[in-house]
Amino acid sequence: MLEIQRLSTTQPDFADQLKALTSWDDGATHGVETAVAEIIQAVRSRGDAALCELTARFDGLTVSAAAELEVPAQRWQEALAGLAAADREALETAAARIREYHLHQRPADWEHTEADGTRLGQKIRPLERVGIYVPGGKAAYPSSVLMNAIPARVAGVDEIIMVAPAPGGEIAPMVLAAAALAGVDRLFLLGGAQAVAALAFGTDTVPAVDKIVGPGNAYVAEAKRRVFGHVGIDMVAGPSEILIVCDGQTDPEWIAMDLFSQAEHDEDARALLICPEARYLDDVQAAMERLLPEMERSEIIRASLARRGALICVRDLAEAADITNTIAPEHLELSVVEPERLAESIHHAGAIFLGRYTPEALGDYCAGPSHVLPTSRTARFASPLGVMDFCKSTSIVGCSVEGAGALGPVASRLARAEGLTAHARSAEYRYQAETNGDASA
Repeated sequence: MLEIQRLSTTQPDFADQLKALTSWDDGATHGVETAVAEIIQAVRSRGDAALCELTARFDGLTVSAAAELEVPAQRWQEALAGLAAADREALETAAARIREYHLHQRPADWEHTEADGTRLGQKIRPLERVGIYVPGGKAAYPSSVLMNAIPARVAGVDEIIMVAPAPGGEIAPMVLAAAALAGVDRLFLLGGAQAVAALAFGTDTVPAVDKIVGPGNAYVAEAKRRVFGHVGIDMVAGPSEILIVCDGQTDPEWIAMDLFSQAEHDEDARALLICPEARYLDDVQAAMERLLPEMERSEIIRASLARRGALICVRDLAEAADITNTIAPEHLELSVVEPERLAESIHHAGAIFLGRYTPEALGDYCAGPSHVLPTSRTARFASPLGVMDFCKSTSIVGCSVEGAGALGPVASRLARAEGLTAHARSAEYRYQAETNGDASA
């Protein structure tokens, strides 16, 4: 019997049950925090030697020097050349679609000259060097290579450093091939907090980067949190999530498999279905029970659904939209008659998949947008990974003599109100010089 929560908005304690279901402890226990702090300090103080020791301890990969952790680009190309034709075509198609989508996100410089000659503008510049973390503990993720590296390459990043754990020294050929296709510059067999520390602070072998992106386990998340400020990070990601809003007219087996698609990631993944038809929820649960024995990762799916899954009955689709905004899901499927109309009511979601023929799995691999998305209700304020994550902007201000005369008194007045006399006099020198005819240039 499949164990999964059944909730209804008619229950008096529904709000409390929903809060308990959607709250997330990111795993940053005292034990995790202490271990990560020690790992980061070890890498900062002992560099390559610490990397070799930690990689042997956690990944079972023993090397005599940290340089052996780097995978030569020739191996990536050999992996790409050795792929089955259908696998290579799939990777190339996905890469092309991801690249095309992110080309639309490229920002542009702009400049405006006011009537008095004052110039205002913005310059966009790519980051010089970024690190991408590609998980590799429970599965191989070539798609994560594409989704992290291609937006960085489109942004114009000079150098992309990839790290990926390789238990026992094994790394999937598809991951290496994806690195070749995505334009990665260097690749190291490193995982966990030690990989984050190496990227953040650098060692003799691993170069320090300006920003670290990509999801990982609780240790990776805590390491990213700790190095933030010294380097940039994309987000502190939690487990994968899917929320499906269905009107009860989609084949129940389709919806069951869509729920499985996220539940199979790991035992902490969250899979939720909202529908106004209680009988349909019964049908989906029956479909899940039929299909679960066929799944290779059935035990993970079963545990995930029991811990964080739910079938939720609502009064109508309007109420479904309200609950969706409360949950702020990473992935949202709108499997309804008019998905575009319902989407207008959705304010918080990492990615929205419209209609019955758009499973979230397409977004994970080849639709185009990056699958690195805000989790754990952070879609309330965060966005998917994109080109702007790999850029920074610089403001441009250039005053003419007339512009200094117009802006100077405003700045002076405000500065003196704040008690910052040097600020005020700095501005006053400019417009007083013009008034007195003393401007030198």
